[in-house]
Amino acid sequence: MTVRLAIVVPCYNEEEVLPETNKRLLELMTRMFDGGLVSADSGIYYVDDGSKDRTWAVIEQLAAADPRAHGLKLSRNRGHQIALLSGLMTVEGDALVSIDADLQDDVSVIEQMVREYLAGAEVVYGVRDSRQTDTVFKRRTALAYYGLMKRMGVDLVHNHADFRLLGRRAVEALREFGEVNMFLRGIVPLIGYRAATVKYDRAERFAGVSKYPLRKMLTFAIEGITSFSIVPLRLITLLGVLVSLFSFLMIMFIVYGTLVLQAVIPGWASTVVPVYFIGGIQLLSIGILGEYVAKIYLETKRRPRYFIEKSL
Repeated sequence: MTVRLAIVVPCYNEEEVLPETNKRLLELMTRMFDGGLVSADSGIYYVDDGSKDRTWAVIEQLAAADPRAHGLKLSRNRGHQIALLSGLMTVEGDALVSIDADLQDDVSVIEQMVREYLAGAEVVYGVRDSRQTDTVFKRRTALAYYGLMKRMGVDLVHNHADFRLLGRRAVEALREFGEVNMFLRGIVPLIGYRAATVKYDRAERFAGVSKYPLRKMLTFAIEGITSFSIVPLRLITLLGVLVSLFSFLMIMFIVYGTLVLQAVIPGWASTVVPVYFIGGIQLLSIGILGEYVAKIYLETKRRPRYFIEKSL
């Protein structure tokens, strides 16, 4: 049995790495075709997420050089998750593999993913077995993030990013999710079809620089938490109960000191510190509520998530 395979590669300012990425993916396609795993009409689909460099020009060159290479150009930058989703929702195939263009994910394990799909798995996750190429800070923050998400009740695959295979049934199920705020790492496990994992060692970026600086990583982390967990809202309630209990105990202590001990606590600290403490708690709570209200605001407008300007 052969599979019509489509490999979706979201790209943002990746002109330096795309020629090597395309070379390795085409070699993989040839190897899998010769081995009888994929059909001749399988292909690679590069999604240009509104790049500011020559990424689209490079994609056009790759598509002209080999009929297995294709391109989708979004009308403007929409972010990694939307770019990836646009490819998954647009291209055809029995199975769709998503992989980043930077070659940090091992392209050779795609063959193992296809074999798992042929064995009956509808979703195959690429899981990082080793992250030695990451900095100590990135490794520790990533592990802390996965642990935090698990404690908040979000079903994530540990050490999995967006390197995965989705069968056609899983893709059609993914189409039913209409959120504007897309967090695919949390949505895909909700599909619930039979899943498998393949492990690989994460490599260093082949060329270019990371498109996820600390600011974007923090934004992405907050997006994942607020899209899939209401625990922060419940923590506000718990915090309110604790602050109220603390305030009540303080009142009882002051009344006791005034009526029984005949002493009034002097100084401004006893007045100013509680005011600043409660004020800080209120601002934090309003900020958390604001994150959820903002998501409601974006969802209710139902604006289109992306527009495809060109396709090859």
